Amino acid sequence: MATVPSEFSIGGEFTVNRLGFGAMRLTGEQIIGTPPDEPTARTVLQRAVELGVTFIDTADSYGPGVSERLIRESLAPYPDELVVATKGGLLRNRSGEWLPCGDPDYLRDAVLSSLDRLGVETIDLYQFHRPDPEVPYADSITALAELQDDGVIDQLGVSNVTVEQLDEARSLADIATVQNRYNVASRGDERVLNACEDANIGFIPWAPIDAGTLADPTVETIAANHDATPYQIGLAWLLHHSPVLLPIPGTSSVEHLEENVAAREIELTDAEYAELTD
Repeated sequence: MATVPSEFSIGGEFTVNRLGFGAMRLTGEQIIGTPPDEPTARTVLQRAVELGVTFIDTADSYGPGVSERLIRESLAPYPDELVVATKGGLLRNRSGEWLPCGDPDYLRDAVLSSLDRLGVETIDLYQFHRPDPEVPYADSITALAELQDDGVIDQLGVSNVTVEQLDEARSLADIATVQNRYNVASRGDERVLNACEDANIGFIPWAPIDAGTLADPTVETIAANHDATPYQIGLAWLLHHSPVLLPIPGTSSVEHLEENVAAREIELTDAEYAELTD
């Protein structure tokens, strides 16, 4: 097995450890409202940084606004090496729906609100959360590119895109990351990953651990070989599979966080990797 790189440079600007933290779970039920134990949520964030996590991913729709606020309250002033990414483009309601909203004026307002909640003058990485079928994709990306030109966004990313949408976004702005669903058992976006590899764009897999599909005899056998959990093997596979993959497993538990971060130390053999990949 070739050496697995431990770091990735986002947009040539920020170098991060390849196993980050997704902050979606630090909210209430259905990702609405505050978490049942805010002190524990803050502890999870602080422990992640202590463990060497240098990339935290969130979104304005998580709460909404709750996750961003907790990140500021827990970690500001931010360590120099920490990159905080957020997303915009989804509206929430009390029913828990995720409603696409790519209106340029809305996105401009969303960015300003995220700046305030995170307590920063420039967002390290801002990602358009999902294409809005009611708004031309180019209009949404152009609005964010203009905010990048204004200096309130450093790096720009997209999420939940096809190869064609990624190409369109890249024709309008420099795209540093893509965030799509991807894990060892769900690889429908392999073409998108390949496009990211070709352009050295970071691919942030959401749902990097698919609990149901990791209950597999092959995964469980390999996990036993490493005295690890199936979740850790799923994360290790992502780190081995492509140097542009940046897994961001999320949790509201310090114990689970420590297990996730430990996955970066697992070295799969060629045979194990092949078994998981086939």
